[in-house]
Order: sequence, then structure tokens, then C-alpha cells
Amino acid sequence: MPLFHRDSTASSSSGRGYEEPHETRSHSGLFSSRSSHSTRTSVSSGSASSTNHSRRHSLLHRSHEDPSIMAAREQVLRAEHAEREADKALLASRKAVKEARDHVKHLEREAAEEARLARIKQDQAKSISKRAKPLGRHI
Repeated sequence: MPLFHRDSTASSSSGRGYEEPHETRSHSGLFSSRSSHSTRTSVSSGSASSTNHSRRHSLLHRSHEDPSIMAAREQVLRAEHAEREADKALLASRKAVKEARDHVKHLEREAAEEARLARIKQDQAKSISKRAKPLGRHI
């Protein structure tokens, strides 16, 4: 018993260049249909099949591209990456500038508040000094 299912009624290839049409059923593969259809298979179809496979392979995989095209593509990719990094750096520097300005404004408000409190303290000290002047006249 063979390991994979094979129709035992299929005839082996004769010496001719092609086999007679026969009914085949497709049962394998995730996307294959389960319909039966008539096909004519060629004995020398192996080379044509591999040619089609290599065309599909080269379209999907860019291994046969011109080196100058590949170099240009890489250069564009590097430029795009550098531009993204520059944008990130610009945003970071803008954030740092905003934080620095906010810190300076906070310091200015803090200094203004300290100056206001110092004026109040100075006014209170003057008031106490005026009250203290008449003291000690009786000595």
C-alpha cells in the first residue's frame, strides 16, 4: 500500500510525447477545488513547469534585480529612515524647548511671589520699627 493516495487505474506513461486525456481529481492543498476535469499531460512538461515556477519565483523574490536598482532602493530606504529619525529628533527638541520655557516661567512666578512676600515682610518690619522708636525714652 503506497504512502500517499494514488489512483491505481492511472496508466503508466507510454513512449509517446503525451498521455491520453484522463479524468483527474484534485484532493490536495488548502485552496484546491474538489472538481474533476479533463487534462492532457505532456511527458516533457517538467521543464515548462519549472520555467513557470522560476518566473513566479523571480517575481515574488527580487533576487534577479539589477544591482543599481537594488542600491537605489536601499538608498531610498535609508533616506526614509533618516527622515523618520530626524522627525523624531525635531519633536524631541521641540518638547525640550517647551519644557525649558515652562520651567523659566515657573521660576519667574516663584521669584515674583518671593519678591511680593519680601515687600510684605519689609513693610511689616517698618511698621514694627516705628512702634519701637518711642520705647526707651524713659531711661
